Amino acid sequence: MALRLVDIGANLAHDSFDPDRATVLREAREAGVERIVITGSSVDSSLAAAKLAAEAPGFLYATAGMHPHHASDYDDAAHATFSNLASDGSVVAVGECGLDYFRNFSPREAQRDAFARQLDIAIETGLPVFLHERDAHDDYVEILKPRLAKISRAVAHCFTGTEQQLRTYIDMGLYIGITGWICDERRGSHLKEIVHLVPPDRLMLETDAPYLLPRSLRPKPKSRRNEPKYLPEVLHTVAEACGKSAESIAARTRQNACRFFGLGEDSG
Repeated sequence: MALRLVDIGANLAHDSFDPDRATVLREAREAGVERIVITGSSVDSSLAAAKLAAEAPGFLYATAGMHPHHASDYDDAAHATFSNLASDGSVVAVGECGLDYFRNFSPREAQRDAFARQLDIAIETGLPVFLHERDAHDDYVEILKPRLAKISRAVAHCFTGTEQQLRTYIDMGLYIGITGWICDERRGSHLKEIVHLVPPDRLMLETDAPYLLPRSLRPKPKSRRNEPKYLPEVLHTVAEACGKSAESIAARTRQNACRFFGLGEDSG
């Protein structure tokens, strides 16, 4: 029997899923993924995520926010849209928001402003925050840390950083999201060595589909598209790295996700 899992971050509003989204969702359920949080990363994708979630209550949920790549588009109208979505029953977190200095698709000042304004929405609404950070650790901490006391909960989505950064985020009280990055023998080997440092009650799993297909997956899909049904590959890699059973990691991460996002009672 498949282990019961929650995928806390899947970009199911992505157009690569348009031809076969229903099949993707069915196969996710068959793989044991019983809840999926659909990531909003722009105004359009957040609206689409909320719509998808409203069509499958109890299975699909949404976040609403703007990825730092799109921060140049963050204006008063976008802010109002995200504020309104935050009161939608299908939306369970603000984000994906944060800073990304790896590619600087938006100017850094625009990224910092959009990040701070979205944190304000989280403070005003009491929703948790779904965070993104890449190559921007110091500015990210500088903006986030003073506000954390007023934010209900926050997760470092798709953590790929160093041991010191992980320790900093743990000390700040953040939850940690682990993706298929940990399955990459080239880029993710360091994650295997440090994931055990995450407190058991703050660890969560995610695919970031359609991105980050686990490189350890066999056989690899011809499309190279990641899907929620591949979350068990992340689970087993994390369990092995932590020296724990897959059953225990599945149960703990599922319970953590239900508590973090307010997804209702977990039945065990």
